[in-house]
Amino acid sequence: MTELALFRLPDGRAWLGAGPFEALAAPPPEGGCFYVNDFDLTDPLPWKRPARLVEVNPEGLAAAAGWNGALPPRINWAKPVTEWFKMAFRRIRREVLGRRLEKMVPVLTERGEIVAGQPVRLLEKVLAAPPNTWGYAHVTAEAGFLGATPELLLQTRGNRVETMALAGTAKPGQQDNFLTDVKEIEEHEIVVRYLEERLTELGTTHREPRGTCEASGLVHFQTRLSVDLDRPRTADDLIRHLHPTPAVGCLPRDDTWLARLREYRQQLQVPGFFGAPFGFVEPGADTPCHIVVAIRGLGWHGSEAQLPSGCGIVSGSAFDHEWRELRLKREAVLRLLGV
Repeated sequence: MTELALFRLPDGRAWLGAGPFEALAAPPPEGGCFYVNDFDLTDPLPWKRPARLVEVNPEGLAAAAGWNGALPPRINWAKPVTEWFKMAFRRIRREVLGRRLEKMVPVLTERGEIVAGQPVRLLEKVLAAPPNTWGYAHVTAEAGFLGATPELLLQTRGNRVETMALAGTAKPGQQDNFLTDVKEIEEHEIVVRYLEERLTELGTTHREPRGTCEASGLVHFQTRLSVDLDRPRTADDLIRHLHPTPAVGCLPRDDTWLARLREYRQQLQVPGFFGAPFGFVEPGADTPCHIVVAIRGLGWHGSEAQLPSGCGIVSGSAFDHEWRELRLKREAVLRLLGV
C-alpha cells in the first residue's frame, strides 16, 4: 500500500497526499505539504511533500486512497491495567501537592488486536468527523495513526498566529456543574496562562473569554488566543515555542520536568504520535499553515492497535475522577471511528 497522509479542516475541506513523500526541513514556498513528527520532535525533516496531492471529499476518498476493497478493521480490545498508571498518578500528584509541579499529563493506552480488515478504511470516519474538529492521518504499509482532534496548536494567517487552550472535560448534560468545577477551571487556566506568557514573547497578544466547545460527545473549556507577531517567524520556530503546552505536557515546562514527562510516557508505553503536532500547509503561496495536537485518535503497528488518552493532574485531581475521564475520552474515539 502507498504511504498516505490526510488533513481535514473544520469546514470540511480535506487533502489527501500519496507517497513517496519527500522529507524537508521546512515547508516549500508553494505549500501543499504535511507536518508529521513525534511528541519529542525528534525528526529533523518533519515536512513531508507528497508525490501526489488531491483535495478529497467522502465520495472520492476510496478512489484517491486506493484501498482496493479492504474492509474496515475489527479490533478486540483488552481491558487496560491500572497498576502503572496509578503509580504515575500518585507520584505526579505528590509533586503537585509539594508545589514543585503545577500540572502534568500522564497517558494511558488501551491496546487491542486487529483481527480483520484494514485500519486505512478509518479514513472515511476521519473525513466524516464533527465539523468542530480537525482530521489527521498518516498511514504506511505496516503502521499508522489517525483521528479527529478538537485542539489547535497554531494557525498562521499572515502576521497573525491563532491558538487555543483546550482543557477541562465533562459529558454533555453536565455543563451546570462543569462551569463551576474548581478543578476543571484550574486545569484550564493553567494552559491559558502558559499560552499568554509564551505568546507575549512573540508580539501583541489577544485573549477571548473562556467558553466551552462540544466535540465527539465531550464538552471542554476553550479559550481562543492570538498574537500579532513583532517579526516574521517560521512555522518550526512557532511549534517549538509552544509545544508541548500544559494541555498535553507539564508546567513548569523546563528540561527537568520535560525529562520526567518523557520518562512517564516511556514507562506507560505511550505511542509517539499522541499529543504530537500534526499539520498541513494549504497549496499556494502565502497560504495558511494549520498545526493541530494529535489527540482523540488511535494508532497501530502490525496487528496491534493503540488507543491512548491523557488527563491533567493538578492539585484538585482525584484518581477515580481522572480514570473515568480517561475512559470517556477513549469511548469518544471508539464511537467516532466505529471500532
